[in-house]
Amino acid sequence: MPESRLPLAVTMGDPSGIGPEIVARLFLRRPDLRRWLVVGDPRVMAEAVRRLDGAGRIHRIDDLDGARFEPGTLDVLASSDLAALPPVGQVCATSGRAAYAAILAAIGLARGGRVAGIVTAPIHKEALSAAGLAYPGHTEILAEQAGGARVAMMLANDEIRTVLVTIHCALSEAIRRGDFAAQMAAIRLADEAGRSLGIAAPRVAVAGLNPHAGEGGLFGDEEIRIIRPAIEAARAEGIDASGPWPGDTVFMQARRGRFDVVVAQYHDQGLIPVKYMGLEKGVNVTLGLPFVRTSPDHGTAFDIAGRGLADPTSLETAFAYAERLIARPAPQPVAPQP
Repeated sequence: MPESRLPLAVTMGDPSGIGPEIVARLFLRRPDLRRWLVVGDPRVMAEAVRRLDGAGRIHRIDDLDGARFEPGTLDVLASSDLAALPPVGQVCATSGRAAYAAILAAIGLARGGRVAGIVTAPIHKEALSAAGLAYPGHTEILAEQAGGARVAMMLANDEIRTVLVTIHCALSEAIRRGDFAAQMAAIRLADEAGRSLGIAAPRVAVAGLNPHAGEGGLFGDEEIRIIRPAIEAARAEGIDASGPWPGDTVFMQARRGRFDVVVAQYHDQGLIPVKYMGLEKGVNVTLGLPFVRTSPDHGTAFDIAGRGLADPTSLETAFAYAERLIARPAPQPVAPQP
């Protein structure tokens, strides 16, 4: 079956957070969406649908072949069988294990070519840790399960796309990890991401690490020693990369249309500009995987979990972004410049 006609797998997220609720809300709000199924715990998802609308039906399946994709029915591929509902709004090891099991099951479907891609609802890092799972987040789980692929996080909305050189680590560690190889990987993935979105020759702006991009070495020399050589090497490969640009102005320039993708050096440098524009508008994309994966750009929101207040708009945006990536052919590698 062509990939564009395969269903999407949506993971339930942390059962103690808003993940199951936003998945259930999306199911009830958008019956017109392409075929999709939830990977998660049937008891958790049945409760989420019941709290919102008793008319919604849950259809438990143990294999993708059992999916019905019927209007008004949410197919739930059972990745766990909880004996009781976990507590809502607090860190729980049981929820961490169940969320992890759902991710692994969805990855298995994607790697086996049985779904077109994965959309993941939010998980909680402390819940993973409580369950004995030492992962900082989705990205690291996905990379490991994809055979240790070099991946990068891209956060995007309608105006800005940013790819991170380093992700979930202390700022001091991010400086150490941002070596030449990490810079090259992020620049290449940024270029590939732009092409996946239909941009023939993406303009990739690389942010500096230090204030004013180092000010010629006055505020640090990483730009001179590491970042600029990586940009030059990327340009030699045919990538339209430029910089290093000051981190406090490069996103403004991108929003005005000067650049298509910004490569940021560390987590908050890249994510603050996108999230400031509204969580409901943003989507998290994992680049470098052999399958499509997107996610909302917000967390588990324990403070409102179980209260019927969660907004599924960011999940809906992630769903739409996944469809957009699936619909486009794989980007062709750039031709090196002579």
